[in-house]
This record gives sequence, structure tokens and C-alpha cells, in this order.
Amino acid sequence: MTTPSVQPDKAGENGGSAAQRERRKRILDATYDLASSGGFDAVQMRSIAENADVALGTLYRYFPSKIHLLVSALDVQFQEAAQRLSERQIPGDTKADRVLYVLKRLARGMQGDAKLTEALTRAFMFADSSVKTEIHAVGISMTSIVTHAMTGRAVDDEQLTDEDIAIARVLGDVWLSALVSWVTGRSTAAETAAHMDTAVKLILRD
Repeated sequence: MTTPSVQPDKAGENGGSAAQRERRKRILDATYDLASSGGFDAVQMRSIAENADVALGTLYRYFPSKIHLLVSALDVQFQEAAQRLSERQIPGDTKADRVLYVLKRLARGMQGDAKLTEALTRAFMFADSSVKTEIHAVGISMTSIVTHAMTGRAVDDEQLTDEDIAIARVLGDVWLSALVSWVTGRSTAAETAAHMDTAVKLILRD
């Protein structure tokens, strides 16, 4: 997958000066570059600081750890995917068809840059309670992707029902679990796709 053009994440959009948002963007861009070339182990805070042209102490003020940084980078990817999807009509006659189209497209994109995906997914797996804010953001972005595919509405749309959101959360969790299985070698790309096909069709029986 081509390294995404990073936009400020939710926190960046809601606060901070233009200079701070630009600095955050450079940090995330450097993270993508290192992860794409070397995976999880290649992402070192000192290297990120050097590549982003920020002081190491400044980097730690933005992101307290490598895990915080990589999970935030994962959320930015999902935010960008959600934004792109919100601007187009999702093909498919049923909710299941549309959700499968979106999730398989997202999976193929991430599988196309295996080292980057490995780094982001391993950080998500290793995250503890100190990363709960970033984990929550990932969940919101993933849920928004699924609700748009199901209903054409974002997760914050007041017309969504509690059931819509609950279903989207479950499907997002299943998709992330399937991604973890692929990253850790427990399933192939084809097996991952088949697993999602089964899960979506069982949950979304139109």
C-alpha cells in the first residue's frame, strides 16, 4: 500500500497551532516510512525524531511511547479510509455486500504493505490501558467505516440506531482480529477473506 498522505488526527484537528499540527504530520510521515521499510522493529523513537526533524523530548510530548505512536498512525489510516469512503457510493445490493466490499478492499490495501501493516497491527496487539484513548479512536474510525458501508451514515449520525452501531463494532472487531491472524501467520490472505465473508453474512442476514 502506498504510504498515506497524513492528515492531522482527531486530536490534532481539535487543538494546537498550525506549527504543532505540521510537526505531528512530520512525525507520522516518518513513522510510516520507517515501518514500511523495516516493520515494527525499525520504528525507534530516536530514528523517528531524527527523520521528522524534531527533538526527542518533543516527540515524547506528542507520543509517550512507540506503541502510542503506532496506534495513532493506525487510526490515521482508518480515518483516511473513512473519509474516502464517505465521498463515494459503496457498491452492493445488500448491507452484507457493501460491508464485504469495504472490508476486503481495506484488507487488500493493508496486505499490500506487509511491513507497515505488521508494525501497526503489532502495536495494536501490544497496547495496554495507557493507550486506551488511541485504541478508542481506532475503534471509532473502524466503526464509522462499517456504518457507512451498512447505512451510508457516519458513526456520529443521529439517525443511526444503537443496533447499527453495535453491529458495526462487532464487525470491526472481527475484521481487526482477522488482520491480527494474518499478520501473525495464523491465516493466509485467502483464509482471512473467507473468515470475514462468513462473519459478515452470519451477522447481516438481510
